[in-house]
Amino acid sequence: MDQIIIDTARIDDCYSGACELLPGWVVSNRGSFTDFKNYVQESIEYYLRSARRDGDPYPSVFDGEYQLVYKFDVQNLLQFYQGIFSFSALETITGINQKQLAHYAAGRSRPRRQQAEKIAHGLNALAKDMLQVTV
Repeated sequence: MDQIIIDTARIDDCYSGACELLPGWVVSNRGSFTDFKNYVQESIEYYLRSARRDGDPYPSVFDGEYQLVYKFDVQNLLQFYQGIFSFSALETITGINQKQLAHYAAGRSRPRRQQAEKIAHGLNALAKDMLQVTV
C-alpha cells in the first residue's frame, strides 16, 4: 500500500494541508483533527473524480490502495502543543531544553533530524502511556 504524505499545519483553530503529488491542491478545515482528516479524504476523492471525468492527468498512485499520512513539521507541531503543554513539560517529555524548543517553535532555528526524532519519540511515548490509562 502506497503512503501519500499530507503536509499538515495547525494554525489557530484551523488545520491545513497540501500534497506534493497534487499540485495546487490545498485544504483547510476548522474543527477537530478527525474532521480535518475526513475533509481531506473527501477533497482528494472529489479531485480524482473530477480529473478522471475531465480526462486530466493525475498520479497513478491514486489508482491503487493508498494510505494518507499526515506530517507536521516541528515548528507547527510545537506551536500547536505550546497551547497544551508548557515548554517545561515538553522538555520533560522530549529531553530537549525548553529554550531550544522555544527556538524551534518560533522558527528561529530548525532541529537536526536527531532532535526532531527525539520530539516525535517523546510525544509518541506520552501517547502510548495515555492509552494505558484505564477509566
